[in-house]
Amino acid sequence: MAPSPAEAPRAGRFRDLAVRVGSAAVMAPLAIAAVWYDFPWFDLLVALATVLMVAEWRRMAGGRRRPGWLLFGYAYIALAVLAALWLRHDAQFGLMTFLWLLAAVWATDVFAFFTGRSLGGPRLAPTVSPSKTWSGLAGGVLAAALVSVAFMAWSAASGLWLALWGALIAIVAQLGDLAESAAKRHFGLKDSGRLIPGHGGILDRVDGLLAGLLFLAAVRLLGGGATPWN
Repeated sequence: MAPSPAEAPRAGRFRDLAVRVGSAAVMAPLAIAAVWYDFPWFDLLVALATVLMVAEWRRMAGGRRRPGWLLFGYAYIALAVLAALWLRHDAQFGLMTFLWLLAAVWATDVFAFFTGRSLGGPRLAPTVSPSKTWSGLAGGVLAAALVSVAFMAWSAASGLWLALWGALIAIVAQLGDLAESAAKRHFGLKDSGRLIPGHGGILDRVDGLLAGLLFLAAVRLLGGGATPWN
């Protein structure tokens, strides 16, 4: 039965949900397994993702026609990849740090999607990404904070402290998402690629994670190796 006129707009908000869920159901376990078992699986996954991201950025930036943009994207990807390897290969905190970061970023993405499309409201950055709303950002921040509290059992930090870290990661991840959206709009593209059904390209899927990796690596460098757990 077709949805009624009143139900149609709401149904349209989630028209790509099944495809998105299916893609996530395939990718998430692979990513978690690679993080869990570390070398060489994590390194191989990162290497594959790097090749795909570089290829997508080259296509987005128009190759040699825009050398400045091309080099900027390569540098951004390279720094994020180095941050991923450095953070995960830390013998004491690597596994916990990476699993927490994945959980916080994924929670942000999922709940920002559902909250924003369910509640709507004022646009977060209408000239960059018209589909994002302040309600979606709030839902993502809250979800990341709650997920971070769930990691209390693995750490000696207080739940409130971890919640604040999660909320901060959520904001950083959303900024990374908006930055990639701004780049796509600048280049006149809707998606970075077509590799992942319902998500677009690999850069569309990991834009928030890349920003989170860079942020967390910078915090650790500036804080002398500090993590949310010490």
